Amino acid sequence: MTVLAAEPAADSATPAAGRPELPPSMVERMTLILDAFEGRSTRLTLEDVARRTHLPRSTAHRILDQLVRLSWLEHTPFGYRLGQRALGLGGCDGGFEEIRVAAAPLLHELQIKTGMVVHLAVLEGAAVYYLDKVGGRFAGAVPSRVGGRAPAHSTALGKAMLAWLEPEQVDCQIGQAIGRLTSRTIGDLSTLHQELNRIRQRRGLAFERGECFSGIACVAAAVRGPEGPLASISLVGDARTPLEKVAPLVVDAARQVSLALHPNLDSDRRPRAIPGAAGPTWSSQTLDRLLAAGENGDWL
Repeated sequence: MTVLAAEPAADSATPAAGRPELPPSMVERMTLILDAFEGRSTRLTLEDVARRTHLPRSTAHRILDQLVRLSWLEHTPFGYRLGQRALGLGGCDGGFEEIRVAAAPLLHELQIKTGMVVHLAVLEGAAVYYLDKVGGRFAGAVPSRVGGRAPAHSTALGKAMLAWLEPEQVDCQIGQAIGRLTSRTIGDLSTLHQELNRIRQRRGLAFERGECFSGIACVAAAVRGPEGPLASISLVGDARTPLEKVAPLVVDAARQVSLALHPNLDSDRRPRAIPGAAGPTWSSQTLDRLLAAGENGDWL
């Protein structure tokens, strides 16, 4: 582990009345901060961390910056959260085993029903990270692999998750990385935001045809948690595949995984709404009406 810089002596001064004595070592202070994060979904602001650890705000900020730099934490527009290094201590999957286990039977069911390739991925910065791939005969023609990555803005998997984020967070995560892989890849943020708005209008259904790999088409929907997207599921075929016919199956699978991970998701504790969209609805009638707009097979 990289050694963190020593704290200034001023932070070791006698504590003010009513404030617990500060731990003397940097390792203890770092541990205090990491212990403040109760799980992978915990988001804390600087003020939250300072309050939970009783560390001075300036001290907490310096340590947080170093933990972010070393990938123990991530800093997002919504606060700090556990980073890959911390999540990876629990296993080689980066802390995503719970999602994989919940999704596995549904991925296999999708593959059997459709004969298509099924992906499960999570969003990591500007990329999607593939957690699982269940293939049929077409699998060898799809150049993806478990543990691999692809630019989020070029995949249906990534766009399905990005559509659940605030526009400012999309800019933060994708802005410096956006670029073209094929002639159909979205190459600028303005066009990406237009596409994400269309996905929101379809209640989260994302499509792509030849944006990541030429000749390959995908449809995806996000697996959601109370604070936003957790992962996404996609069905993959060649460019001629009528994705609109199988899209409801993807939505239903993603919803079932969401409920397996968060059984109260559809109860009185509602998830955060998609920015700029009406409240989510997953009825088959609504999906049929939404998908009717895409019968020509071109969602771009």
